[in-house]
Amino acid sequence: MPRTQKLSSLFHLPRRTVQMQLALLYGGLFLASAVALLALTTFFVHTGVGSSRPAPGSVPALPGPNPVSQDVHQVVISSAVALAIMGVFSFALGWLVAGRLLQPMRTITAAARDISASSLHPRLDLDGPDDEFKELGRTLDDLFGRLEASFEAQRHFVANASHELRTPLTAERSLLRVTLADPDASAETWRSTGEELLQLGDQQGRLIEALLTLATSEGGAQDRQLVDLAKVAQNVVLVRQHEAERQGLHFGTALTEAQAVGDPNLVEILVANLVDNALRHNVPRGRVEISTKTTAGRAVISVSNTGTVIPLEEVDHLFQPFHQIGNQRIGQDDGHGLGLAIVQAIASAHGAALAARARPDGGLDIDVTFQN
Repeated sequence: MPRTQKLSSLFHLPRRTVQMQLALLYGGLFLASAVALLALTTFFVHTGVGSSRPAPGSVPALPGPNPVSQDVHQVVISSAVALAIMGVFSFALGWLVAGRLLQPMRTITAAARDISASSLHPRLDLDGPDDEFKELGRTLDDLFGRLEASFEAQRHFVANASHELRTPLTAERSLLRVTLADPDASAETWRSTGEELLQLGDQQGRLIEALLTLATSEGGAQDRQLVDLAKVAQNVVLVRQHEAERQGLHFGTALTEAQAVGDPNLVEILVANLVDNALRHNVPRGRVEISTKTTAGRAVISVSNTGTVIPLEEVDHLFQPFHQIGNQRIGQDDGHGLGLAIVQAIASAHGAALAARARPDGGLDIDVTFQN
């Protein structure tokens, strides 16, 4: 071992932690104050500041050893010894006080070490006064929450994509194998197969887009600003007016200003999916009612539609991806089965309350209340 390494191992200094620095600071300030106090006291005693002068006519002191000087000298020595003892005590006390103050930081460090991609649920939940450490803990808890939502959204996306893309891929393989196995396949047969493959490809594209929207929604709202639900709903209705007329459906609107705090893009997707769901699951000559209002300072959007009767026990399950009622999957014809799941994800990302009620004569009433 080199000599320098031997010396460094013999005279190894402790790591300069924050606790060590605070202990040195507290102890150093106390020691400096005590030294200054001792120096001032000694100066005043030697110079006689504040001492009484001999009275007129008194007998002057005889020459010889001055007992006052001896007493001052003894006081200085005793004070220096006491100062050394108090210096050690002050450094020890500073170490304990610094450790007490830094305890929340140790808690934060330990929790951050325990959190990983597979376990993002733990939170700090710091107790104590509302100081900088508690503010840091709240900030980290919010960060962990967003990370957990993002990872959970990724897992849902992978699981849903792998499950739902398997069906159209199997159908594409079957079409190609049947056509290739037919020795008499004509150009018209291949054209028909190609058109079916394009339709399946479009279906996969819509499904992937919906899954990406769901994953983005579950990841949380990033760009929050004031959004008027009435204007958003009006734009959504205008875009879908022609489609509603083509299906023989009628829109009914009662839109009043309703300011909500949220991501404008996600809020528009929420409203669009509510309206699309109401149009898709309807009956001939049915209606779609859309209203916005502000209740107790909270913005509310309500979408109601006529349709088939929905069992009461099935209402809560409608917001699950690809949910089935009986043997019929939600969105199996024109939709992708993710519309209401996306609505729920966006509502959760904004802290909004989502309420759904089955109508006795068929259809659904959905209210979304934003927490401003």
